[in-house]
Amino acid sequence: MQLIIDIGNTRKKFALFKEQTFLFKTVGNDQDLIKLLEENPIKRAIISSVASHDKIESVLLKCKVSYIHLSAKTRLPIRNNYLTPTTLGDDRLANVVGANALFPNQNVLTIDCGTCIKYDMVTQKKEYSGGAISPGLTMRFKALHNQTKQLPLLEKEQLNYVIGKSSKESILSGVINGTIAEIDGIILKYKELYDNLTVILTGGDTKFFEKELKCNIFAEPNLTLIGLNEILHVNS
Repeated sequence: MQLIIDIGNTRKKFALFKEQTFLFKTVGNDQDLIKLLEENPIKRAIISSVASHDKIESVLLKCKVSYIHLSAKTRLPIRNNYLTPTTLGDDRLANVVGANALFPNQNVLTIDCGTCIKYDMVTQKKEYSGGAISPGLTMRFKALHNQTKQLPLLEKEQLNYVIGKSSKESILSGVINGTIAEIDGIILKYKELYDNLTVILTGGDTKFFEKELKCNIFAEPNLTLIGLNEILHVNS
């Protein structure tokens, strides 16, 4: 059994896999990790982190679990052609590895809709060169509020209109419809470059967007975790 540890700026996510089969995921703290290790026959682990993970490592060592820490030097099941691999986010890298595992020998565009919207492409030749990053919904709402004197801070909600008839409706329409148009437009640009393109949507806003997009997509909220598990597999 494999343990996936994804440490963000504010949350720690833990997931369990048996070989390539996803079993379980949770958000927790160090005590939750200890409980997982005590209750499950975990042999291997991978740590993906944007923050300090010294305590996590000490827990794994104490429980005699072998582990790797994802870095630019970690062996991958795909070729990484990114020009600055040391600056590449672990989540972006894991997403394309996960996409390649789910759809081998295919051209796959991953779209991670979270704090930022990240577009990343892996080709049918198992090559990754990069993608794009733009602000996510929450960031766009905050930018309008923080960079102006009168616009209120809003949160996302489903819309059935394009023309806003009030300031609130205008902001919602601009941010939400604008983001949907961006994603659909980017997908079309990638389809011009790659034949038989498969698109996978992931991230915290997956459910919000999956029914709004015109283009056909696959929704996989666990794509990053799947990718991390694949990376662990090739390093075992």
